[in-house]
Amino acid sequence: QVQLVESGGGLVQAGGSLRLSCTASGRSFSGYNMGWFRQAPGKEREFVAAITWSGGNTYYPQSVKGRLTISRDNAKNTVDLQMNGLKPEDTAVYYCAADFFVVNGRPSRITYWGQGTQVTVSS
Repeated sequence: QVQLVESGGGLVQAGGSLRLSCTASGRSFSGYNMGWFRQAPGKEREFVAAITWSGGNTYYPQSVKGRLTISRDNAKNTVDLQMNGLKPEDTAVYYCAADFFVVNGRPSRITYWGQGTQVTVSS
């Protein structure tokens, strides 16, 4: 069993930056692919970043490529999401995800979710 706790959300002006962090409990963290999703009000949850268990490969949808960077520290059981050049449309609850397959560059069959952290970008 893995528990995921996100932190680092908040209110930021457009063009600003935030760094989200996800801390995982459980002994198998280093063996899991990890990722971030987001869900805006009235919209479906969408994929924004993923990283393989070793950190050797990262994946992003085109909509965030170049602005968001995912990284992980297996010694600390953390996965971070650095977000730069934030836009009002980035406003959403951001969720950490763990233990999934990567299919065509996207996570599939996700096992664990965090509770989410709110990110609000003002214009």
